[in-house]
Amino acid sequence: MAQNIRNIAIIAHVDHGKTTLVDKIIHASKIFDAHQQFDDLILDNNDLERERGITIVSKNVSVRYKDVKINIIDTPGHADFGGEVERVLKLADGVLLLVDAFEGAMPQTRFVLGKAIDLGLKPIVVVNKVDKENCRPDEVHEQVFDLMFNLGASEDQLDFVTLYGSSKQGWMSTDWKQKTDDITPLLDAVVASIPPAPVLEGTPQMQITSLDYSSFVGRIAIGRVHRGTLKEGANMSLMKADGSIKKVKIKELQVFEGLGKAKVSEVSSGEICAVTGIEGFDIGDTLADAENPEALERISIDEPTMNMLFTINNSPFFGKEGKFVTSRHLRDRLFKETEKNLALRVHETDREDTFLVYGRGILHLSVLIETMRREGYELQVGQPQVLYKEDDNGNRLEPIEHLVVDVPEETAGKVIELVTMRKGELTIMEPKGDLQHLEFNIPSRGLIGLRNNVLTATAGEAIMNHRFQSYEPFKGTIPGRISGSLISMESGPGTAYTIDKMQDRGEFFVDPGEEVYGGQVIGEHTRPNDLTINIQKGKKLTNMRASGSDENVKIAPKRQFSLEDAMEYIQKDEYLEVTPKSVRMRKILLDENERLRYAKQAD
Repeated sequence: MAQNIRNIAIIAHVDHGKTTLVDKIIHASKIFDAHQQFDDLILDNNDLERERGITIVSKNVSVRYKDVKINIIDTPGHADFGGEVERVLKLADGVLLLVDAFEGAMPQTRFVLGKAIDLGLKPIVVVNKVDKENCRPDEVHEQVFDLMFNLGASEDQLDFVTLYGSSKQGWMSTDWKQKTDDITPLLDAVVASIPPAPVLEGTPQMQITSLDYSSFVGRIAIGRVHRGTLKEGANMSLMKADGSIKKVKIKELQVFEGLGKAKVSEVSSGEICAVTGIEGFDIGDTLADAENPEALERISIDEPTMNMLFTINNSPFFGKEGKFVTSRHLRDRLFKETEKNLALRVHETDREDTFLVYGRGILHLSVLIETMRREGYELQVGQPQVLYKEDDNGNRLEPIEHLVVDVPEETAGKVIELVTMRKGELTIMEPKGDLQHLEFNIPSRGLIGLRNNVLTATAGEAIMNHRFQSYEPFKGTIPGRISGSLISMESGPGTAYTIDKMQDRGEFFVDPGEEVYGGQVIGEHTRPNDLTINIQKGKKLTNMRASGSDENVKIAPKRQFSLEDAMEYIQKDEYLEVTPKSVRMRKILLDENERLRYAKQAD
C-alpha cells in the first residue's frame, strides 16, 4: 500500500491558476458526494486569502486515482511566504510547476523552484491558460527548461513531462493544439513520472513540518513519516532544537483523505499524517523512537530582510473598536504567531509594550497585521526598516531585490526613471507581446513606497513582482517621500467648509464629518514640510443671506489607502494605528510643541 502513494507540491507564481487546478483535481477524483455543493477555490478557505486571491498558508488534500493515493500540497506563490514553502517541500517527492502560457516563469516561481530543485524533487511542468489570447506555450516551455538549467537541475530533473491546458476550463493535454475532455492526462503523468514515496525500514522518524489546532484535542503535529511505522498509543521521543529529548505518547493518528482526515491505527513511511496527544512541540522537531532516538536535520529558513516596530495603541481613540488592547495581549499574540510562522522573529525591547518584528517583506508583515486586526487587536506599527549586515572588512551590506515590471510601452520610460531614482539598475529590457518587460536589481529600501508611484505613473497598468536576491554593498541614500504631512491641530469632526478652504494646501485622507484627533496625519502637504491645520472650524453665520454668496462646496474625494500602501507611506516620525475598523496615520509625538522641541534637539 505504501508504494502506491505520490506526494506532490504545486508551485506557481501568484495568479497563475494553482488553486483553481487543485479544485479541478478534487472534482475529477469525485471526492464529493452527489449532494454536496462546493464553491470555487476550495483550498483558499480563509477570508484574507479569498479577498486577496492569493494563497498564504500551505494546505494538504488527498485524492485517489487508479488505486494510487496522491497527496497534494498547495504552496503560497509569494517569496514573502517563503517560510511556508521551505517547510512543506520537505513533505513532497515531486513538484507540479504551473506557469502561465503568456507570462511564462516569473521571479517568484524561480524562488520556489530553486528550493525544489535543491531538494532533488522531480518536476512536472503544466503550461496553463493556453486558451488566452497572445499565449506562447512553446516559448514558455523553452523558457522553463532554460530556467531549470540555470538553477542547476540534474539530468533527471531536466527530463520533465510537460502538459498544456486550461485549469479553468478543466482540461489538460500533452499537445496544446489538441484539446481533451478532462484533466486525467495530468493525473496519469503524476502516477507515471513522480516517484512513489519510498519505504524506509527501521526505527520510526517523523519531522513536524506544520501544525493544526483543534479546540477538542489542542495542537496537532503534521509531518511525513520518514522511516519506520508510527503506531497509535506508542511511546516516542520528541527531539527539540536545543538538543533536549522529551518523552511523549501518541494519542491518535490521522491521514489525509479528500478534504478531511481519517483516523488510522498506524502510518508507515512515506505517508503524510497528523499526530495528536503531543505537547510542547515546535515546527522542525523530530518525533523518534523511545529507546534509540535519532534526529532529522532541521528545516533551514532564509533570514528575514525587514523589521517593524509593533507597539500598543496609545492614541486618543484607544480601546474604542478593539477587544485586545494591552501589551500582554500583543505580546502573547506575536509569540503565538512565531510557533507556526517560521520566517517571523519577535524580539522584545527595553520597553515592555514595544516589540521588534522581523519578516520577509511588507506583504509578510501586512498579512500578520491584517489577521490581528480581524481578530480584534488594536496596535500601532512604525515605518518598515530593512536589515543591514556587515562583511568581514566592516563594510555595510544591504538586501538587494530582483524586480520585474511588465508595462505598456508608452509608460516604460517613466517606470525606468522612477526605479533608477531609487538606485535600481536596469538589467533587461525586451518586448513581451504588446508590453515592455523590464528587469532591475534594486535595494529593498527602494521598493518601499515604489508600487504606489509606479501604478500612478502607468495609470494602474504596470505588473510588478520582486524577490530577494542577495546582500550587496550599501548603495547610498535614496530620496524619500518629497511631500510633508497635513496634521490635525484639534480633535473632533472636520467640517466641509474648512476642508474646502484648505484644498489648495494638499490632498486629504479624511472626509468631512470624520472624527480625527490632534496629531493625526489627515493629508499630504503640497510642500516638503509638515503643516498643522485646524479643520474643525465652522463658518461664522450671520442672519443676512444672499443668493450666490454661499458657494457650493466642492470637495475632492479623500485618498484611500490599503494597509500595505499606508505601511509604505508613513515617515520615520509617524506611526500607523491599526484597529478592527480603521487604519489611521499619526505623528509619534501628538503635541505640536513637543514635535518642535524634538526637532530642535535633533538639529
